[in-house]
Amino acid sequence: MSHHAGASNPSKLLPSELIDRCIGSRIWVIMKGEKEIVGTLRGFDMYVNMVLDDVTEYEITSEGRKVNKLQTILLNGNNIAVLVPGGQPEGA
Repeated sequence: MSHHAGASNPSKLLPSELIDRCIGSRIWVIMKGEKEIVGTLRGFDMYVNMVLDDVTEYEITSEGRKVNKLQTILLNGNNIAVLVPGGQPEGA
């Protein structure tokens, strides 16, 4: 029997730790609204504002999917719905 019953579960991962592990890697950001962004995560702050490099922005419009390429962006964390480490939209 373990004497560490009160110790924290080692598999527990805080959201900020997960994002921290993604620095330098590609990340898929699904925004609130009709926009998705894929880029290389360079950094983030406590509000999950993010600096992304080599960015592709996908926007769903009435004419279909619009794709924009951007160099470096600062993404406001308030508008993020989902983060997918290493992912990308279907058909990207």
